[in-house]
Amino acid sequence: MKAQLRPALTTFILLTVVTGVAYPLIVSAIAQTLFADRANGSLIVRDGVVVGSEFVGQPFDDPRYFWSRPSAAGPNGYDGVASSGSNLGPTNPALAEAVSQRIATLRKSDPESKRPVPIDLVTASASGLDPDLSPAAVEFQVERVARERNLPVEQVRGLVAQHVLGRSSGLMGEARVNVLKLNLALDGLGRGSDPVR
Repeated sequence: MKAQLRPALTTFILLTVVTGVAYPLIVSAIAQTLFADRANGSLIVRDGVVVGSEFVGQPFDDPRYFWSRPSAAGPNGYDGVASSGSNLGPTNPALAEAVSQRIATLRKSDPESKRPVPIDLVTASASGLDPDLSPAAVEFQVERVARERNLPVEQVRGLVAQHVLGRSSGLMGEARVNVLKLNLALDGLGRGSDPVR
């Protein structure tokens, strides 16, 4: 029995040290050295205060701001612990009702707009935490934001154009706009009364 127990304990202790201590320390050291910003959550700091992460969406419902993509993560949405989509299929009545309500809210916020509502303004992403919108979804909101902030539409449109990100590595994904960064830049114009917090 002792002949079997000793190698088993030795292997257990060795693997615990290698995989539970050494490997995490080495990986953490490499990450902190080469990719410190990403390793620490890609946090966005303004005036010494963390206002969010570049990769985690958050809700905006004030008409002076660009609204984010809806979230199905948790009961109130945007819950990183409950990251997931709704898993509702396209024929599910609950999804159809949620989309209809979101369209009605968007139409009420900008009754003059007759353009079709972009899909990413009324459906949640698979993670429920998508921080980006398509340029079309942001453009849909430009006139409302400009009107609410008493800014020229072209000035707001120009700010949006500065925040459009292309495909990752020039190949993957689609053009997108980070909503939090855009809203922070909007506050940076000096015309918003309450900064994003």
